[in-house]
Amino acid sequence: MTAYLILHGWQNHRPKDHWQHWLADRLRALGHHVTYPQLPDPDEPDLDVWLGELGRHLGELPGGADSERVVLAHSASALLWLHAVARGLVEGGAVDRVLLVGPPSASVVAGYPEVAGFVPPAADFTVPGNVRLVAGDDDPYCPEGARTAYGDPFGIPTELVPGGGHLDLVAGYGSWPAVLDWCLDGTARLTARPVG
Repeated sequence: MTAYLILHGWQNHRPKDHWQHWLADRLRALGHHVTYPQLPDPDEPDLDVWLGELGRHLGELPGGADSERVVLAHSASALLWLHAVARGLVEGGAVDRVLLVGPPSASVVAGYPEVAGFVPPAADFTVPGNVRLVAGDDDPYCPEGARTAYGDPFGIPTELVPGGGHLDLVAGYGSWPAVLDWCLDGTARLTARPVG
């Protein structure tokens, strides 16, 4: 059994049609432990509150010699993960794998008072563990490009999904078979969802 922690982003009230909900349902059906919490005040999130929630949920994830602990963080929660690492709240070995999905750029986040506190930390630290980043090559919330804004500065292997946008419902990501494949096999490529 693998334990998964799925973290949503800003203004996300965990709609049933979002790929994160779709993923949580499929992983549970396969017998995995899934934690997919509604984080407090998603419309006006407080970074310190969300950091506390992250720590609590990580602490409650089951683990053991025969199980894996995996975190998937979308949008503002990808920034949340970087802040947690920068503050020493997450150390190497806390989880086995992390997938950061569609982090918005500093320039975009700074423009919204509701999430300005999530502006990413300076890239003056090493992100520990097996971390991957995936983003649309045309994400409107990261006009600089995810590889330029995050992958290269933080040394995170980055995959770009052609036409993926913000990898959210607006971009058509209600189901996303490739992310399920990655959950089950951490070497799987993260590709666009099938059209149709």
